Amino acid sequence: MTDNHFKFSNTIIGLPVFFVLILWIIYWIQIRFDFDFYQNGIYPRDFSGLQGVLFSPFIHENLNHLYNNSIPLVVLLPALQFFYSKQSVGVIGYGILFSGLITWLIGRENYHIGASGLIYVLVSFIFFKGIQTRYYRLVALSFAVILLYGGMIWYVFPDVDQNISWEGHLGGFITGFGLSLCYKAPEYAKPIVYDWQRHDFDPAQDPFMKHFDENGNFINTENPDEETEIISTYFNSDVSVNYVITKTESEDK
Repeated sequence: MTDNHFKFSNTIIGLPVFFVLILWIIYWIQIRFDFDFYQNGIYPRDFSGLQGVLFSPFIHENLNHLYNNSIPLVVLLPALQFFYSKQSVGVIGYGILFSGLITWLIGRENYHIGASGLIYVLVSFIFFKGIQTRYYRLVALSFAVILLYGGMIWYVFPDVDQNISWEGHLGGFITGFGLSLCYKAPEYAKPIVYDWQRHDFDPAQDPFMKHFDENGNFINTENPDEETEIISTYFNSDVSVNYVITKTESEDK
């Protein structure tokens, strides 16, 4: 992962805030004009219910439902945008599509609405992708996500809460894992290995190191007959500095 990969920009915060703002505007329109958007949610195994695959993440039942989905999105979307900038659009787009289709296939005969399916996509993708890369920053992000949202795993099982769409949660979790396998891991920079760190490094052949012995003392390889002396002194500092003074015989002597 190059240094340019982890680069902050206004879109890291701007796009997630804009996405969440759309959710709140849609909910305000629903309340203000008494629109019934629930019928635009996912209705399983019904052809007209397929529209909910695209629309359901933007529809919420009440203010508490919207609030509980907004907070994780404000956290997870910037994390995705920052650490997986090249994959973020695909993860969000395909995440909404495939998690919705899974919900449409396995869901109970009721309208399924809310952005929680997308939240499970983000949690699942960030966690599994970070573990797969084995890159320390992304692994740390995976653990942070589990620390914050690990308890969500219980809501992918039936009968935990009849008022939630566990099918949407399960669909999001499966989709996030699948996307983590499909998307190529971000390329990260390999650690710099200097010549002196290589196992086949020979100090005697190095143009610089050959001027020093095994104790770090300077060796005058050009004029071996010259006398050298190491003097330790302090130069306006608390750090000891070694200076090399070379004595040569004058030709006129």
